[in-house]
Amino acid sequence: MTGSPASAESAAANTNAGRSLLASNGGFTVARDFSLENILGENPDQVQHPRLNGATATGWDEEAPDRPVLDGFCVECEDQPAQVLCETCSDAYCEVCFAAQHRKGTRKRHAVKPLAEQKPEKKAKIDDKMDVENPAANGATADSDDESDDGDWERVTASGHSMASEVLGPQPAIGSSVGDWFFERSKYIPMRLTLGERKYLRLLEAALTVSEYTDKIDTIGFGLSKAKRIVQQIRELCAIMSGLLISADYKQGQELFSSKDFHANADFYQAIFELGRRHKIMNPDKMRSTYGKLIYLLQDSQSPEVKELLSFSCVKPIKTVYTILEEHNALDLLRDDLITIATKEIYSEGRSRREVQRDIKSKELAIERLSAKYHRHGLPQEQVRQCLYSIGDNHAFLRANRDPCERMIEYLKEYFHPTQAKDSKSSLSIRSGRSGARLTHDHSKQYAYVLQSLTLWREILHDMFRLWSLAEQDLLSENISYRLRDTGQGLNRVQAAPKTSRMMQTILQKAQRSVGTWIGSSVIHMGDHNVPNALMFIDKYTQIYRILLPICNTLSQIPKLTSVPALRSYIDDEFGTMDNLYREILGDFFRHGFDGSGADNFFDAGSCIDGRLTSAWNWCNMLEKKRYFHVFLLTGFVGFDGEW
Repeated sequence: MTGSPASAESAAANTNAGRSLLASNGGFTVARDFSLENILGENPDQVQHPRLNGATATGWDEEAPDRPVLDGFCVECEDQPAQVLCETCSDAYCEVCFAAQHRKGTRKRHAVKPLAEQKPEKKAKIDDKMDVENPAANGATADSDDESDDGDWERVTASGHSMASEVLGPQPAIGSSVGDWFFERSKYIPMRLTLGERKYLRLLEAALTVSEYTDKIDTIGFGLSKAKRIVQQIRELCAIMSGLLISADYKQGQELFSSKDFHANADFYQAIFELGRRHKIMNPDKMRSTYGKLIYLLQDSQSPEVKELLSFSCVKPIKTVYTILEEHNALDLLRDDLITIATKEIYSEGRSRREVQRDIKSKELAIERLSAKYHRHGLPQEQVRQCLYSIGDNHAFLRANRDPCERMIEYLKEYFHPTQAKDSKSSLSIRSGRSGARLTHDHSKQYAYVLQSLTLWREILHDMFRLWSLAEQDLLSENISYRLRDTGQGLNRVQAAPKTSRMMQTILQKAQRSVGTWIGSSVIHMGDHNVPNALMFIDKYTQIYRILLPICNTLSQIPKLTSVPALRSYIDDEFGTMDNLYREILGDFFRHGFDGSGADNFFDAGSCIDGRLTSAWNWCNMLEKKRYFHVFLLTGFVGFDGEW
């Protein structure tokens, strides 16, 4: 069957449109047709779609064009005021970016000049301990995530930048002056949910459980526009919550349905979404399958186009202890020295019943005195107690998440020597290629590497509430858009997180100064295929206690096992002594929980900041193959994702 003359003319026109003149080194050449053969040929760049007409092609995953840096801002992060000038680089940096870019190599010897404050200048060092045998080490200008950085021992100077003052120290001791510790920390401590708010929390979780928000939004489809799909899903979720509210509170549910206007009920929906975020921050092990939907929904609702179609905003600030007290002019409560007793955590391990009861009574008395002293109109005593309980919840979070890092550091120092190993069982040395290790460290280097990793985890968890607050600010920012990209683990929202990244750099500097040396890479993955956005970053580090707490609990239960004659005989026959069992468990974890393994390829683990946690998870997956696994089972171990 032959085609019509009109079809032939149309085909000829398309063929002619598919050809164009392209400039080359020797003159003008005719480009080849837009066909699969030419696209897969030797010069695919010369093939251009006829509809472009010379325009540059762009896509949904194209990088944003480079913009000039504004005067007075850091040349690296571009969003913080410049504070120092590197005279060698002729660039202005903020303190955090300068410390990150001039941490090692020849850049460490660059002369720096303060811009705002007059501080003593750092003179350029010339021929100061230059490595003659390894010139590449002297010329390192940037951190690398590969194994080449693992051999560099870096001595961290004691003179840090003022950014480190942003990281608060440990909690003031009972009876000492609290100063501004509680004042600063309460800015990021969410308020504990009341009984009435918990009813609405269950309503929100039920609605999010049945919602298919991410399945319908984070896809590449050809139906409605993405903004219209987002609005449709948000309204559907709000309608589900309204329906559930009728079954829980018929009167209030009728009020919502009477107007049938989402904009008129914006305050209700904002409050529901806010208490879900608040509950998740206080309880990271809750809402594990629904919080991601919630934060992605709120992230999409911040788009100007979605706001216009939705006619209201779904986001409101988190209700914190600081905001409640500031609203009622009661911030002096946070500087009262009695607050350390009113918010202390009472534990019973190794203590008599009388001591525990005495601490309970003293805590209750302190709470009553503070609530009676600082209550006022609009701030009843019960709400003051709620503020104190919320601060106490923060201490409980630190004990469950941060303290296992402290205990593991104590185990490391107790059972292993910093520089010399007594025998092969006490050696922490690892070699690349053996037992899955990707790094090569001798005993002393691995000891320091483990110590600095645990120290960094401790500092991160100490400021986790602040990091979470900054992460939500980055995720819910109206000015930072995300790109849906395939990161190798499915489609993910890749979004920059400047505030979270900056805080992490500050925490990293504090950890580097506290240990004195730094081994390996200091690259912090954020907004790339390893850690696509701030939500993934937060989720990664809230899992640390799931790794360390079961190990600490198992080690603490071993003395009880030895009290049973049959189990003591098993331990003596299999491991020799109880100390040998401790060394075998700890030694294996310190070696292969920090050996750079666990990634699918050679580039995504190693000694970078996030790769250290990847290695620890990989060790957890291998626990069942260890010969001491039966000891874990005897102490009540059920898994790294269970209840302890």
